[in-house]
Amino acid sequence: MNRFFDIALSKATRITGKPGRILLVLTQLGGKVKSTAWSALAKESKEKLMILARMAHAFGTGRYRGISVKSITFIVAGILYFINPLDLIPDFVFVIGLTDDVSVLLWICSRLQKEIDQFIIWEQGIISR
Repeated sequence: MNRFFDIALSKATRITGKPGRILLVLTQLGGKVKSTAWSALAKESKEKLMILARMAHAFGTGRYRGISVKSITFIVAGILYFINPLDLIPDFVFVIGLTDDVSVLLWICSRLQKEIDQFIIWEQGIISR
C-alpha cells in the first residue's frame, strides 16, 4: 500500500493479540471521528469505518471470533492509519487530508467484504435477540 500503512500494519501486528490495546485504539478513533469534518462524500466512508470499529471492538472484548487474526490486524492497521495525522497526505492539508485515509479504509473493506458481511449478519442476530 504505502510506507505509512506498512508502519501501521507493523504496529497493529503487536496490538492485535492484546485486547486492551485494541480498545485503547478505538478510544483514540472516537476522538478523531468526533473532530473530523465529514463531507457528504465521506459519510459512506464514515459508516464503513464504524463497521470496522465495531468489528474490532467485538473482537477486542471477546464477543466475536468469526474473523481471522490476519483480518483483524488489517482492520486495526486501517484504524491506526486513520487516527495518525501524519500519513501519506497529512490530515491538516485542507480538503484532501482525509483522501488517503478514506482510500485505505475502502481498500480494507473491499479486501474483507465477506468477513464484514458475516459480521453484520452476526451483529443483527445479537441486536434482534
